[in-house]
Amino acid sequence: MTGAGAEDDIPLSERKTVTDFCYLLDKSKQLFNGLRDLPQYGHKQWQSYFGRTFDVYTKLWKFQQQHRQVLDNRYGLKRWQIGEVASKIGQLYYHYYLRTSETSYLNEAFSFYSAIRQRSYYYQVNKEDRPELVVKKLRYYARYIVVCLLLNKMDLVKVLVKELSDEIEEYTQRFNTEDQLEWNLVLQEVAAFVEADPVMVLNDDNAVVITSHRLQEGGVPQLEQGMVVGQLTLADALVIGNCNNQVKFSELTVDMFRMLQALEREPVNLATQMNKPGTLEPNEKPGKRENPHKYLLYKPTFSQLYSFLSASFKELPANSVLLIYLSATGVFPTGRSDYEGPYDFGGVLTNTTRDVINGDTVQKRNQAQKEMHCLHPGDLYPFTRKPLFVIVDSSNSTAYKNFSNLFGQPLVCLLSPTVYPKSMQDQSQRGSLFTLFLYSPLMAFLSVCGLSSMRQGLWEKAQELLRRVYRDIGQMITHSHTIDQAFLQFYGDEFLRLLLIRFVFCSATLRLHKVFRESRSYPESYPPLPKQDTVESSLLQRHVLELAAMLDVQSLFYDNTLSLDDY
Repeated sequence: MTGAGAEDDIPLSERKTVTDFCYLLDKSKQLFNGLRDLPQYGHKQWQSYFGRTFDVYTKLWKFQQQHRQVLDNRYGLKRWQIGEVASKIGQLYYHYYLRTSETSYLNEAFSFYSAIRQRSYYYQVNKEDRPELVVKKLRYYARYIVVCLLLNKMDLVKVLVKELSDEIEEYTQRFNTEDQLEWNLVLQEVAAFVEADPVMVLNDDNAVVITSHRLQEGGVPQLEQGMVVGQLTLADALVIGNCNNQVKFSELTVDMFRMLQALEREPVNLATQMNKPGTLEPNEKPGKRENPHKYLLYKPTFSQLYSFLSASFKELPANSVLLIYLSATGVFPTGRSDYEGPYDFGGVLTNTTRDVINGDTVQKRNQAQKEMHCLHPGDLYPFTRKPLFVIVDSSNSTAYKNFSNLFGQPLVCLLSPTVYPKSMQDQSQRGSLFTLFLYSPLMAFLSVCGLSSMRQGLWEKAQELLRRVYRDIGQMITHSHTIDQAFLQFYGDEFLRLLLIRFVFCSATLRLHKVFRESRSYPESYPPLPKQDTVESSLLQRHVLELAAMLDVQSLFYDNTLSLDDY
Protein backbone atom coordinates (compact mmCIF):
# COMPACT_ATOMS: atom_id res chain seq x y z
CA MET A 1 0.00 0.00 0.00
CA THR A 2 1.45 3.33 -0.98
CA GLY A 3 0.67 6.86 0.14
CA ALA A 4 -0.47 7.51 3.72
CA GLY A 5 -3.28 9.85 2.61
CA ALA A 6 -4.74 7.29 0.27
CA GLU A 7 -4.86 4.64 2.98
CA ASP A 8 -7.99 6.14 4.55
CA ASP A 9 -9.88 5.55 1.29
CA ILE A 10 -9.12 1.83 1.33
CA PRO A 11 -11.97 -0.29 2.72
CA LEU A 12 -11.06 -2.10 5.90
CA SER A 13 -11.69 -5.53 4.34
CA GLU A 14 -9.19 -4.80 1.54
CA ARG A 15 -6.64 -3.51 4.04
CA LYS A 16 -7.08 -6.75 6.02
CA THR A 17 -6.60 -8.78 2.81
CA VAL A 18 -3.23 -7.10 2.20
CA THR A 19 -2.18 -7.56 5.86
CA ASP A 20 -3.13 -11.25 5.78
CA PHE A 21 -1.25 -11.75 2.52
CA CYS A 22 1.89 -10.10 3.92
CA TYR A 23 1.68 -12.30 7.01
CA LEU A 24 1.38 -15.48 4.93
CA LEU A 25 4.20 -14.36 2.63
CA ASP A 26 6.57 -13.64 5.53
CA LYS A 27 5.62 -16.88 7.29
CA SER A 28 6.19 -18.93 4.13
CA LYS A 29 9.64 -17.38 3.55
CA GLN A 30 10.58 -17.97 7.18
CA LEU A 31 9.56 -21.66 7.04
CA PHE A 32 11.18 -22.16 3.64
CA ASN A 33 14.50 -20.72 4.83
CA GLY A 34 14.29 -22.95 7.90
CA LEU A 35 14.38 -26.04 5.66
CA ARG A 36 18.12 -25.46 5.25
CA ASP A 37 18.67 -26.01 8.97
CA LEU A 38 16.93 -29.40 9.07
CA PRO A 39 19.23 -32.41 9.50
CA GLN A 40 19.94 -33.98 6.12
CA TYR A 41 19.74 -37.53 7.40
CA GLY A 42 17.21 -39.33 9.54
CA HIS A 43 13.54 -39.71 8.57
CA LYS A 44 11.72 -38.45 11.61
CA GLN A 45 12.86 -34.90 12.39
CA TRP A 46 11.90 -33.18 9.14
CA GLN A 47 8.46 -34.64 8.39
CA SER A 48 6.37 -32.36 10.61
CA TYR A 49 8.36 -29.27 9.55
CA PHE A 50 7.70 -30.04 5.88
CA GLY A 51 4.03 -30.51 6.72
CA ARG A 52 3.81 -27.05 8.30
CA THR A 53 5.63 -25.48 5.34
CA PHE A 54 3.33 -27.14 2.79
CA ASP A 55 0.35 -25.99 4.85
CA VAL A 56 1.38 -22.31 4.77
CA TYR A 57 2.18 -22.43 1.04
CA THR A 58 -1.20 -24.06 0.36
CA LYS A 59 -2.91 -21.16 2.16
CA LEU A 60 -0.71 -18.57 0.43
CA TRP A 61 -1.35 -19.99 -3.04
CA LYS A 62 -5.08 -20.21 -2.45
CA PHE A 63 -5.16 -16.72 -0.94
CA GLN A 64 -3.44 -15.00 -3.88
CA GLN A 65 -5.84 -16.78 -6.29
CA GLN A 66 -8.95 -15.69 -4.37
CA HIS A 67 -7.85 -12.09 -3.79
CA ARG A 68 -5.80 -11.42 -6.93
CA GLN A 69 -7.62 -8.20 -7.89
CA VAL A 70 -7.31 -6.59 -4.46
CA LEU A 71 -3.65 -7.60 -4.24
CA ASP A 72 -2.99 -6.21 -7.72
CA ASN A 73 -4.65 -2.87 -6.91
CA ARG A 74 -3.70 -2.34 -3.27
CA TYR A 75 -0.45 -4.30 -2.84
CA GLY A 76 0.96 -3.97 -6.34
CA LEU A 77 1.42 -7.74 -6.69
CA LYS A 78 3.66 -8.48 -9.65
CA ARG A 79 3.55 -11.60 -11.81
CA TRP A 80 7.13 -12.50 -10.94
CA GLN A 81 6.10 -12.57 -7.25
CA ILE A 82 3.42 -15.15 -8.05
CA GLY A 83 6.08 -17.00 -10.05
CA GLU A 84 8.38 -16.95 -7.06
CA VAL A 85 5.72 -18.56 -4.84
CA ALA A 86 5.07 -21.23 -7.51
CA SER A 87 8.83 -21.79 -7.82
CA LYS A 88 9.15 -22.29 -4.06
CA ILE A 89 6.30 -24.84 -4.16
CA GLY A 90 8.13 -26.63 -6.99
CA GLN A 91 11.29 -26.66 -4.86
CA LEU A 92 9.32 -27.99 -1.89
CA TYR A 93 8.05 -30.91 -3.96
CA TYR A 94 11.54 -31.58 -5.35
CA HIS A 95 13.04 -31.63 -1.86
CA TYR A 96 10.19 -33.83 -0.67
CA TYR A 97 11.12 -36.24 -3.48
CA LEU A 98 14.76 -36.16 -2.34
CA ARG A 99 13.67 -36.91 1.24
CA THR A 100 11.22 -39.69 0.37
CA SER A 101 12.44 -41.01 -3.04
CA GLU A 102 8.79 -41.12 -4.17
CA THR A 103 8.87 -40.20 -7.86
CA SER A 104 5.25 -38.97 -7.91
CA TYR A 105 6.49 -35.79 -6.18
CA LEU A 106 8.82 -35.11 -9.11
CA ASN A 107 5.71 -34.85 -11.26
CA GLU A 108 4.27 -32.38 -8.77
CA ALA A 109 7.41 -30.22 -8.96
CA PHE A 110 7.25 -30.44 -12.74
CA SER A 111 3.61 -29.27 -12.88
CA PHE A 112 4.45 -26.09 -10.93
CA TYR A 113 7.66 -25.34 -12.85
CA SER A 114 5.85 -25.98 -16.11
CA ALA A 115 3.01 -23.58 -15.21
CA ILE A 116 5.52 -20.79 -14.41
CA ARG A 117 6.86 -21.03 -17.95
CA GLN A 118 3.46 -21.46 -19.63
CA ARG A 119 2.02 -18.46 -17.80
CA SER A 120 5.15 -16.33 -18.32
CA TYR A 121 5.31 -15.40 -14.62
CA TYR A 122 8.95 -14.29 -14.98
CA TYR A 123 8.48 -12.51 -18.32
CA GLN A 124 8.53 -8.96 -16.90
CA VAL A 125 11.68 -9.55 -14.81
CA ASN A 126 13.99 -8.55 -17.67
CA LYS A 127 12.38 -5.09 -17.80
CA GLU A 128 13.22 -4.37 -14.18
CA ASP A 129 16.60 -2.91 -13.40
CA ARG A 130 17.34 -5.50 -10.72
CA PRO A 131 19.93 -8.17 -11.51
CA GLU A 132 18.97 -10.22 -8.44
CA LEU A 133 15.52 -10.81 -9.97
CA VAL A 134 17.07 -12.08 -13.19
CA VAL A 135 19.24 -14.46 -11.12
CA LYS A 136 16.02 -15.83 -9.54
CA LYS A 137 14.78 -16.52 -13.06
CA LEU A 138 18.03 -18.25 -14.07
CA ARG A 139 17.97 -20.40 -10.94
CA TYR A 140 14.38 -21.35 -11.69
CA TYR A 141 15.50 -22.56 -15.13
CA ALA A 142 18.36 -24.62 -13.64
CA ARG A 143 15.98 -26.28 -11.15
CA TYR A 144 13.38 -26.94 -13.85
CA ILE A 145 16.07 -28.61 -15.99
CA VAL A 146 17.10 -30.93 -13.11
CA VAL A 147 13.49 -32.08 -12.65
CA CYS A 148 13.10 -32.62 -16.42
CA LEU A 149 16.32 -34.65 -16.52
CA LEU A 150 15.06 -36.86 -13.69
CA LEU A 151 11.76 -37.34 -15.53
CA ASN A 152 13.60 -38.10 -18.81
CA LYS A 153 11.91 -35.19 -20.59
CA MET A 154 14.98 -34.72 -22.81
CA ASP A 155 13.23 -32.86 -25.62
CA LEU A 156 12.04 -30.25 -23.14
CA VAL A 157 15.51 -30.12 -21.53
CA LYS A 158 17.00 -29.08 -24.89
CA VAL A 159 14.42 -26.30 -25.28
CA LEU A 160 15.00 -25.08 -21.72
CA VAL A 161 18.78 -25.10 -22.18
CA LYS A 162 18.39 -22.91 -25.28
CA GLU A 163 16.12 -20.50 -23.37
CA LEU A 164 18.50 -20.45 -20.41
CA SER A 165 21.42 -19.76 -22.74
CA ASP A 166 19.60 -16.75 -24.24
CA GLU A 167 18.66 -15.50 -20.77
CA ILE A 168 22.28 -15.79 -19.55
CA GLU A 169 23.56 -13.92 -22.59
CA GLU A 170 21.08 -11.07 -22.09
CA TYR A 171 21.77 -10.97 -18.34
CA THR A 172 25.56 -10.80 -18.70
CA GLN A 173 25.45 -8.18 -21.47
CA ARG A 174 23.02 -5.99 -19.61
CA PHE A 175 24.47 -6.09 -16.12
CA ASN A 176 28.15 -6.86 -16.85
CA THR A 177 28.22 -9.23 -13.89
CA GLU A 178 31.03 -11.29 -12.40
CA ASP A 179 29.08 -14.56 -12.36
CA GLN A 180 29.09 -15.02 -16.14
CA LEU A 181 31.64 -17.87 -15.95
CA GLU A 182 29.55 -19.69 -13.35
CA TRP A 183 26.43 -19.58 -15.49
CA ASN A 184 28.31 -20.63 -18.61
CA LEU A 185 29.65 -23.59 -16.63
CA VAL A 186 26.06 -24.55 -15.74
CA LEU A 187 25.26 -24.58 -19.48
CA GLN A 188 28.32 -26.69 -20.30
CA GLU A 189 27.51 -29.19 -17.54
CA VAL A 190 23.92 -29.73 -18.61
CA ALA A 191 24.91 -30.00 -22.30
CA ALA A 192 27.49 -32.70 -21.42
CA PHE A 193 24.94 -34.47 -19.22
CA VAL A 194 22.37 -34.61 -22.04
CA GLU A 195 25.01 -36.04 -24.41
CA ALA A 196 26.27 -38.65 -21.91
CA ASP A 197 24.17 -41.60 -23.12
CA PRO A 198 26.31 -43.52 -25.61
CA VAL A 199 23.36 -44.81 -27.68
CA MET A 200 20.42 -43.10 -29.39
CA VAL A 201 17.19 -44.90 -30.22
CA LEU A 202 15.69 -43.52 -33.46
CA ASN A 203 12.19 -43.83 -34.90
CA ASP A 204 11.34 -44.05 -38.61
CA ASP A 205 11.61 -40.26 -38.93
CA ASN A 206 15.13 -40.32 -37.43
CA ALA A 207 13.88 -38.52 -34.34
CA VAL A 208 15.38 -39.59 -30.99
CA VAL A 209 13.02 -41.76 -28.91
CA ILE A 210 13.32 -41.21 -25.16
CA THR A 211 13.49 -44.49 -23.27
CA SER A 212 13.03 -44.77 -19.53
CA HIS A 213 15.20 -47.13 -17.49
CA ARG A 214 13.27 -47.08 -14.25
CA LEU A 215 11.65 -50.26 -13.01
CA GLN A 216 8.48 -50.86 -15.00
CA GLU A 217 5.54 -53.20 -14.57
CA GLY A 218 6.58 -56.61 -15.89
CA GLY A 219 10.25 -55.56 -16.10
CA VAL A 220 11.44 -58.11 -13.53
CA PRO A 221 11.12 -61.89 -13.79
CA GLN A 222 8.43 -63.12 -11.43
CA LEU A 223 9.21 -65.49 -8.57
CA GLU A 224 8.30 -69.05 -9.48
CA GLN A 225 5.74 -71.03 -7.52
CA GLY A 226 7.35 -72.62 -4.47
CA MET A 227 10.67 -70.77 -4.96
CA VAL A 228 12.46 -70.39 -1.65
CA VAL A 229 13.93 -66.87 -1.47
CA GLY A 230 14.38 -64.31 1.26
CA GLN A 231 11.60 -61.97 2.38
CA LEU A 232 13.96 -58.99 2.67
CA THR A 233 13.04 -55.57 1.25
CA LEU A 234 15.44 -52.91 0.01
CA ALA A 235 14.59 -49.99 2.31
CA ASP A 236 17.55 -47.60 2.16
CA ALA A 237 20.28 -46.78 -0.35
CA LEU A 238 23.33 -44.53 -0.18
CA VAL A 239 24.27 -43.42 -3.69
CA ILE A 240 27.79 -41.99 -3.53
CA GLY A 241 29.65 -40.29 -6.39
CA ASN A 242 33.31 -39.29 -6.03
CA CYS A 243 34.89 -39.81 -9.44
CA ASN A 244 37.28 -37.21 -10.79
CA ASN A 245 36.31 -35.60 -14.10
CA GLN A 246 32.98 -37.38 -14.52
CA VAL A 247 30.17 -35.43 -16.16
CA LYS A 248 27.89 -33.95 -13.50
CA PHE A 249 25.01 -31.52 -13.11
CA SER A 250 23.62 -30.13 -9.87
CA GLU A 251 25.65 -32.42 -7.61
CA LEU A 252 24.64 -35.53 -9.56
CA THR A 253 27.30 -37.40 -11.51
CA VAL A 254 26.16 -39.49 -14.49
CA ASP A 255 26.79 -42.68 -12.50
CA MET A 256 24.74 -41.40 -9.55
CA PHE A 257 21.94 -40.34 -11.92
CA ARG A 258 21.83 -43.79 -13.50
CA MET A 259 21.90 -45.70 -10.22
CA LEU A 260 19.21 -43.40 -8.80
CA GLN A 261 16.89 -44.37 -11.69
CA ALA A 262 17.76 -48.07 -11.40
CA LEU A 263 16.42 -47.87 -7.81
CA GLU A 264 13.07 -46.27 -8.72
CA ARG A 265 9.80 -47.35 -10.25
CA GLU A 266 8.29 -45.43 -13.13
CA PRO A 267 6.59 -42.31 -11.66
CA VAL A 268 2.84 -42.15 -11.16
CA ASN A 269 1.31 -38.73 -11.78
CA LEU A 270 -0.76 -37.51 -8.83
CA ALA A 271 -2.24 -34.93 -11.22
CA THR A 272 -1.98 -31.89 -8.97
CA GLN A 273 -3.41 -28.89 -10.76
CA MET A 274 -2.33 -25.32 -10.11
CA ASN A 275 -5.96 -24.41 -9.41
CA LYS A 276 -6.31 -27.18 -6.81
CA PRO A 277 -4.14 -25.88 -3.99
CA GLY A 278 -5.76 -28.27 -1.53
CA THR A 279 -3.68 -31.11 -2.99
CA LEU A 280 -0.41 -29.43 -2.05
CA GLU A 281 -0.15 -31.26 1.25
CA PRO A 282 1.76 -34.45 0.46
CA ASN A 283 -0.50 -36.75 2.43
CA GLU A 284 -1.53 -38.95 -0.48
CA LYS A 285 1.43 -41.25 -0.01
CA PRO A 286 1.04 -44.79 -1.30
CA GLY A 287 0.21 -47.36 1.37
CA LYS A 288 3.65 -48.93 1.19
CA ARG A 289 6.83 -47.25 0.05
CA GLU A 290 7.14 -47.59 -3.71
CA ASN A 291 10.88 -46.98 -3.84
CA PRO A 292 13.77 -47.50 -1.45
CA HIS A 293 14.70 -44.31 0.38
CA LYS A 294 17.91 -42.81 -1.03
CA TYR A 295 20.63 -40.47 0.15
CA LEU A 296 22.50 -38.85 -2.75
CA LEU A 297 26.02 -37.95 -1.63
CA TYR A 298 28.19 -36.05 -4.10
CA LYS A 299 31.86 -36.09 -3.08
CA PRO A 300 31.21 -36.62 0.66
CA THR A 301 34.04 -36.53 3.18
CA PHE A 302 34.65 -39.70 5.20
CA SER A 303 32.87 -38.23 8.24
CA GLN A 304 29.83 -37.16 6.16
CA LEU A 305 29.60 -40.57 4.55
CA TYR A 306 29.87 -42.30 7.93
CA SER A 307 27.24 -40.04 9.50
CA PHE A 308 24.72 -40.83 6.74
CA LEU A 309 25.62 -44.52 6.87
CA SER A 310 25.13 -44.64 10.64
CA ALA A 311 21.78 -42.81 10.46
CA SER A 312 20.57 -45.10 7.70
CA PHE A 313 21.71 -48.20 9.59
CA LYS A 314 20.04 -46.99 12.80
CA GLU A 315 16.65 -46.43 11.15
CA LEU A 316 16.64 -49.55 8.95
CA PRO A 317 13.35 -51.40 9.57
CA ALA A 318 13.27 -55.10 10.42
CA ASN A 319 13.72 -57.50 7.47
CA SER A 320 15.16 -54.69 5.38
CA VAL A 321 18.32 -54.20 3.34
CA LEU A 322 20.73 -51.28 3.21
CA LEU A 323 22.37 -50.75 -0.20
CA ILE A 324 25.64 -48.84 -0.57
CA TYR A 325 26.60 -47.76 -4.10
CA LEU A 326 30.14 -46.41 -4.40
CA SER A 327 31.23 -44.77 -7.64
CA ALA A 328 34.65 -43.45 -6.69
CA THR A 329 38.34 -43.19 -7.51
CA GLY A 330 40.35 -46.18 -6.25
CA VAL A 331 42.89 -45.91 -3.43
CA PHE A 332 45.60 -48.57 -3.58
CA PRO A 333 47.68 -49.99 -0.73
CA THR A 334 51.17 -48.53 -0.47
CA GLY A 335 52.97 -51.62 0.77
CA ARG A 336 52.53 -55.24 1.78
CA SER A 337 52.43 -56.29 5.40
CA ASP A 338 52.88 -59.79 6.83
CA TYR A 339 49.27 -59.87 7.92
CA GLU A 340 46.72 -58.53 5.45
CA GLY A 341 43.54 -57.37 7.11
CA PRO A 342 40.52 -55.36 5.96
CA TYR A 343 42.54 -52.12 6.00
CA ASP A 344 45.46 -53.40 3.92
CA PHE A 345 43.89 -53.57 0.45
CA GLY A 346 43.00 -49.90 -0.01
CA GLY A 347 39.46 -49.02 -1.05
CA VAL A 348 37.80 -45.96 -2.58
CA LEU A 349 38.48 -42.28 -2.07
CA THR A 350 36.23 -40.00 -0.06
CA ASN A 351 36.43 -36.25 -0.49
CA THR A 352 39.37 -34.34 0.89
CA THR A 353 40.38 -30.70 0.93
CA ARG A 354 43.91 -31.59 -0.13
CA ASP A 355 45.32 -30.38 -3.42
CA VAL A 356 44.34 -32.24 -6.55
CA ILE A 357 46.57 -31.74 -9.58
CA ASN A 358 45.39 -33.11 -12.94
CA GLY A 359 43.01 -35.41 -11.14
CA ASP A 360 45.72 -36.96 -8.96
CA THR A 361 45.71 -36.45 -5.23
CA VAL A 362 48.99 -35.02 -4.01
CA GLN A 363 50.53 -37.32 -1.42
CA LYS A 364 51.75 -35.38 1.61
CA ARG A 365 52.19 -38.18 4.09
CA ASN A 366 54.46 -40.93 5.24
CA GLN A 367 54.09 -43.79 2.75
CA ALA A 368 53.91 -46.31 5.59
CA GLN A 369 50.63 -44.85 6.86
CA LYS A 370 47.16 -45.69 5.64
CA GLU A 371 45.25 -43.24 3.42
CA MET A 372 42.97 -41.50 5.93
CA HIS A 373 40.50 -40.37 3.28
CA CYS A 374 39.91 -43.92 2.04
CA LEU A 375 36.76 -45.94 2.70
CA HIS A 376 38.26 -49.37 3.42
CA PRO A 377 36.29 -52.64 3.43
CA GLY A 378 36.90 -52.74 7.18
CA ASP A 379 35.02 -49.44 7.57
CA LEU A 380 31.83 -51.24 6.51
CA TYR A 381 32.20 -54.16 8.94
CA PRO A 382 30.05 -52.59 11.71
CA PHE A 383 27.16 -52.28 9.25
CA THR A 384 27.18 -55.98 8.34
CA ARG A 385 25.15 -56.54 11.51
CA LYS A 386 22.14 -56.02 9.23
CA PRO A 387 21.56 -57.22 5.64
CA LEU A 388 23.97 -55.27 3.41
CA PHE A 389 24.16 -55.06 -0.39
CA VAL A 390 27.24 -53.25 -1.71
CA ILE A 391 28.01 -52.13 -5.29
CA VAL A 392 31.52 -50.78 -5.91
CA ASP A 393 32.34 -49.13 -9.24
CA SER A 394 36.02 -48.23 -8.95
CA SER A 395 39.51 -48.97 -10.20
CA ASN A 396 40.12 -50.69 -6.85
CA SER A 397 36.73 -52.40 -6.46
CA THR A 398 38.46 -55.74 -5.77
CA ALA A 399 39.58 -54.46 -2.36
CA TYR A 400 36.00 -55.33 -1.31
CA LYS A 401 36.54 -59.00 -2.21
CA ASN A 402 38.48 -59.18 1.04
CA PHE A 403 35.37 -59.00 3.17
CA SER A 404 34.53 -61.16 6.15
CA ASN A 405 30.93 -61.79 7.07
CA LEU A 406 31.37 -61.51 10.82
CA PHE A 407 27.72 -61.52 11.85
CA GLY A 408 26.16 -64.13 9.56
CA GLN A 409 23.72 -61.62 8.03
CA PRO A 410 23.11 -61.63 4.24
CA LEU A 411 25.96 -59.76 2.55
CA VAL A 412 26.74 -59.36 -1.17
CA CYS A 413 29.25 -57.10 -2.93
CA LEU A 414 29.02 -56.55 -6.70
CA LEU A 415 32.39 -55.29 -7.95
CA SER A 416 33.19 -53.55 -11.22
CA PRO A 417 36.07 -54.45 -13.54
CA THR A 418 39.23 -52.64 -12.42
CA VAL A 419 40.75 -52.31 -15.90
CA TYR A 420 38.95 -51.67 -19.17
CA PRO A 421 40.40 -52.28 -22.64
CA LYS A 422 42.10 -49.17 -24.02
CA SER A 423 39.39 -48.72 -26.67
CA MET A 424 36.78 -48.36 -23.89
CA GLN A 425 38.68 -46.08 -21.52
CA ASP A 426 37.94 -42.78 -23.23
CA GLN A 427 34.25 -43.25 -22.35
CA SER A 428 34.77 -43.06 -18.58
CA GLN A 429 34.00 -39.34 -18.39
CA ARG A 430 30.50 -40.11 -19.68
CA GLY A 431 29.91 -42.69 -16.97
CA SER A 432 31.19 -46.15 -16.09
CA LEU A 433 30.41 -49.13 -18.32
CA PHE A 434 29.68 -51.30 -15.27
CA THR A 435 27.03 -48.91 -13.90
CA LEU A 436 25.63 -48.57 -17.43
CA PHE A 437 25.04 -52.35 -17.46
CA LEU A 438 23.19 -52.13 -14.12
CA TYR A 439 21.11 -49.21 -15.45
CA SER A 440 20.42 -50.24 -19.07
CA PRO A 441 21.98 -53.56 -20.13
CA LEU A 442 20.96 -53.13 -23.77
CA MET A 443 22.51 -49.66 -24.01
CA ALA A 444 25.70 -51.01 -22.41
CA PHE A 445 25.73 -54.00 -24.79
CA LEU A 446 25.42 -51.70 -27.80
CA SER A 447 28.14 -49.47 -26.37
CA VAL A 448 30.70 -52.29 -26.05
CA CYS A 449 29.84 -53.28 -29.60
CA GLY A 450 30.59 -49.76 -30.87
CA LEU A 451 26.98 -49.05 -31.89
CA SER A 452 25.83 -45.50 -31.18
CA SER A 453 22.30 -45.61 -32.60
CA MET A 454 19.55 -48.11 -33.20
CA ARG A 455 16.12 -48.25 -34.79
CA GLN A 456 13.21 -48.29 -32.37
CA GLY A 457 11.76 -51.54 -33.78
CA LEU A 458 15.04 -53.41 -33.34
CA TRP A 459 15.52 -51.92 -29.86
CA GLU A 460 12.12 -53.25 -28.78
CA LYS A 461 12.85 -56.66 -30.33
CA ALA A 462 16.19 -56.81 -28.47
CA GLN A 463 14.49 -55.79 -25.20
CA GLU A 464 12.02 -58.63 -25.69
CA LEU A 465 14.91 -61.07 -26.08
CA LEU A 466 16.52 -59.63 -22.94
CA ARG A 467 13.34 -60.30 -20.96
CA ARG A 468 13.72 -64.00 -21.84
CA VAL A 469 17.42 -63.86 -20.92
CA TYR A 470 16.56 -62.28 -17.54
CA ARG A 471 14.07 -65.07 -16.82
CA ASP A 472 16.68 -67.72 -17.60
CA ILE A 473 19.35 -65.97 -15.48
CA GLY A 474 16.85 -65.83 -12.62
CA GLN A 475 16.36 -69.60 -12.88
CA MET A 476 20.13 -70.15 -12.96
CA ILE A 477 20.48 -68.20 -9.70
CA THR A 478 17.60 -69.91 -7.90
CA HIS A 479 18.22 -73.45 -9.21
CA SER A 480 21.97 -73.54 -8.50
CA HIS A 481 22.91 -76.03 -5.76
CA THR A 482 26.25 -74.33 -5.04
CA ILE A 483 25.27 -70.63 -4.94
CA ASP A 484 25.82 -68.77 -1.66
CA GLN A 485 22.53 -68.34 0.23
CA ALA A 486 23.09 -64.56 0.49
CA PHE A 487 22.16 -64.17 -3.19
CA LEU A 488 18.87 -66.00 -2.60
CA GLN A 489 18.18 -63.92 0.52
CA PHE A 490 18.29 -60.75 -1.60
CA TYR A 491 16.53 -62.25 -4.62
CA GLY A 492 13.05 -61.70 -3.13
CA ASP A 493 13.32 -57.90 -3.57
CA GLU A 494 12.51 -56.71 -7.12
CA PHE A 495 15.22 -54.02 -7.29
CA LEU A 496 17.95 -56.31 -5.98
CA ARG A 497 16.75 -59.18 -8.18
CA LEU A 498 17.11 -57.00 -11.27
CA LEU A 499 20.56 -55.76 -10.20
CA LEU A 500 21.76 -59.35 -9.64
CA ILE A 501 20.40 -60.48 -13.02
CA ARG A 502 21.96 -57.53 -14.85
CA PHE A 503 25.26 -58.16 -13.07
CA VAL A 504 25.30 -61.76 -14.34
CA PHE A 505 24.42 -60.61 -17.87
CA CYS A 506 27.23 -58.00 -17.76
CA SER A 507 29.73 -60.66 -16.60
CA ALA A 508 28.71 -63.12 -19.32
CA THR A 509 28.85 -60.45 -22.06
CA LEU A 510 32.33 -59.19 -21.14
CA ARG A 511 33.69 -62.76 -20.81
CA LEU A 512 32.65 -63.55 -24.39
CA HIS A 513 33.69 -60.20 -25.89
CA LYS A 514 36.99 -60.48 -27.77
CA VAL A 515 38.33 -57.10 -26.59
CA PHE A 516 37.96 -57.99 -22.89
CA ARG A 517 40.93 -60.35 -22.51
CA GLU A 518 42.13 -59.74 -18.95
CA SER A 519 40.41 -61.25 -15.94
CA ARG A 520 40.67 -57.77 -14.34
CA SER A 521 38.23 -56.60 -17.04
CA TYR A 522 35.46 -58.83 -15.66
CA PRO A 523 33.16 -57.96 -12.76
CA GLU A 524 33.55 -60.01 -9.58
CA SER A 525 31.45 -60.55 -6.51
CA TYR A 526 31.73 -61.39 -2.84
CA PRO A 527 30.79 -64.12 -2.19
CA PRO A 528 31.85 -65.46 -5.62
CA LEU A 529 29.11 -66.75 -7.91
CA PRO A 530 29.36 -70.37 -9.11
CA LYS A 531 30.62 -69.56 -12.62
CA GLN A 532 29.45 -72.73 -14.40
CA ASP A 533 25.90 -72.20 -13.13
CA THR A 534 25.76 -68.50 -13.96
CA VAL A 535 28.23 -66.22 -15.79
CA GLU A 536 29.85 -69.05 -17.81
CA SER A 537 26.66 -71.05 -18.37
CA SER A 538 26.42 -72.40 -21.94
CA LEU A 539 22.75 -71.36 -22.13
CA LEU A 540 23.62 -67.78 -21.18
CA GLN A 541 26.50 -67.75 -23.69
CA ARG A 542 24.05 -68.83 -26.41
CA HIS A 543 21.75 -65.97 -25.38
CA VAL A 544 24.57 -63.40 -25.63
CA LEU A 545 25.47 -64.69 -29.11
CA GLU A 546 21.81 -64.65 -30.12
CA LEU A 547 21.59 -60.96 -29.14
CA ALA A 548 24.88 -60.26 -30.98
CA ALA A 549 23.49 -61.97 -34.11
CA MET A 550 20.28 -59.94 -33.89
CA LEU A 551 22.41 -56.77 -33.87
CA ASP A 552 24.81 -58.15 -36.53
CA VAL A 553 27.88 -57.89 -34.27
CA GLN A 554 28.55 -61.61 -33.64
CA SER A 555 32.11 -61.23 -35.01
CA LEU A 556 33.01 -59.28 -31.82
CA PHE A 557 32.34 -62.32 -29.61
CA TYR A 558 34.00 -65.70 -29.10
CA ASP A 559 31.63 -68.47 -30.10
CA ASN A 560 32.26 -71.01 -27.36
CA THR A 561 29.02 -72.84 -28.07
CA LEU A 562 29.59 -74.34 -31.53
CA SER A 563 29.79 -77.89 -30.23
CA LEU A 564 27.03 -77.52 -27.66
CA ASP A 565 24.27 -78.41 -30.12
CA ASP A 566 25.77 -81.86 -30.55
CA TYR A 567 24.97 -82.85 -26.97
